[in-house]
Amino acid sequence: MDAIHYHVRSEERIVKRNVYIALRIDMAGKKDVLGMYVVENESAKFWLSIMNRLKNQGVEAILIACVDGLAGFPQAIETVYPKAEIRQCIIHQIRTSTKFVSYKDIKKLMTELKLMYAAPTEETALQELELFREKRDSQYPKIYKSWHDNWATLSTYFKYPETVRQLIYTTNAIEGFNRQPRKVTKAKTVFPADDNLLKMLYLATMDITKKWTGHRQVWSQIHSQLEIYFEERLAGKNL
Repeated sequence: MDAIHYHVRSEERIVKRNVYIALRIDMAGKKDVLGMYVVENESAKFWLSIMNRLKNQGVEAILIACVDGLAGFPQAIETVYPKAEIRQCIIHQIRTSTKFVSYKDIKKLMTELKLMYAAPTEETALQELELFREKRDSQYPKIYKSWHDNWATLSTYFKYPETVRQLIYTTNAIEGFNRQPRKVTKAKTVFPADDNLLKMLYLATMDITKKWTGHRQVWSQIHSQLEIYFEERLAGKNL
């Protein structure tokens, strides 16, 4: 889930609205939009309401949830879907942790981080993370702390083979989707109401998703791996 930002008139004021899109890839390898949510201020209560709404819509289970570091969101997922694995987007983590890195350091520092998040195993990744701390902690202490504190959700993908890792590595699928509604709405600087914004986004979504007719590449390999890793949860289901 990721946000698109808009401005809407509300009680004679112009206020900022974040629109969040939830996407899924089902066990047939098909991608679709689960929901579209307009909100002014995010909170743990808001995220919990979204997860309960998805549950009520018929989303019975989530195997792996890919999120982008929104505060309170992983906890909301775990509350409604306690068996779901949470996977935090590496790209968002990199952006957040390197936000204030000096320009002259960024290229080398990114190479050092890649040794960690692209490592073949979690053990190797942790070793690289500690080497990064030894090298950079005096200069950029918040980077190591951020990766260390978020490691439980960042490291989820190390247990999976490359095909599944590519599926859950990042939330780029959502970012790619978000670029398309932005093209449709770019000429509109302020919407008269939330409903007007949602109607335009809904029509854009219908146009975008009608082109989603196939399934994800190498889905047969991914499906076979998921059947093994989630054997107990998928047992008895005709997938």
